[in-house]
Amino acid sequence: MSFRPTKRQRRWAFRSPAGAALILPAALLALSFSSPAAAQGNVSKAEADAKLRYCEVCHGVSAQGFHGYYPIPRLAGQPTEYLKNQLQAFVERRRTSNIMFNVGHVLSPAMIDALTTDFNELNPKPLGGAPKENVDEGKRIFENGIAGANVPACASCHGPEAKGNGPFPRLAGQLYDYITNKLTNWEKERGQNPAQPDISAVMQPIAHSLTQPQIKAVAAYVSNLE
Repeated sequence: MSFRPTKRQRRWAFRSPAGAALILPAALLALSFSSPAAAQGNVSKAEADAKLRYCEVCHGVSAQGFHGYYPIPRLAGQPTEYLKNQLQAFVERRRTSNIMFNVGHVLSPAMIDALTTDFNELNPKPLGGAPKENVDEGKRIFENGIAGANVPACASCHGPEAKGNGPFPRLAGQLYDYITNKLTNWEKERGQNPAQPDISAVMQPIAHSLTQPQIKAVAAYVSNLE
């Protein structure tokens, strides 16, 4: 079974909630059908490539992100450990997205390995589009943090070039509006099991301490990094 929307269908889907409601379930239905080889842990390159193309229906060409009805994040260049952790978080409902729950819980471990490796190796140019006027402030916060607010340098976890590190995501080239939305709503979107908190717990007090202008400044700075 295959599903490959035309360019016209993609544009319609992402400009209209009704369009997305029709296109996305078809893609998810296709994702739910795993071959016997995939189920047994043997994923061919053709199977992995097909799944990657389905992911690009939402996440954009070469997984560079998509400015649609709502911002869909860049997956290109993300550390494999981070991607695996986030898929698990969606499956366990620690991150809330019905779409990503449906995607994640049907993927075999072998397919997850193949997909996360493919995403990690992609390196398209950033989509850009962020405001320029507060980039310098964003750079200062990223490199030095905000001592008075107990905010450490973003680079200490995300790396000096914002390319991520193990469980910490790549921020370089991530969509400006996606970063802004996530930092603004962090406490609402990243649930925690108090007995077994995951790595995202590190960001909760940091996101809470950042003002909206500071969030926008950091997002503007990192979104244009390659």
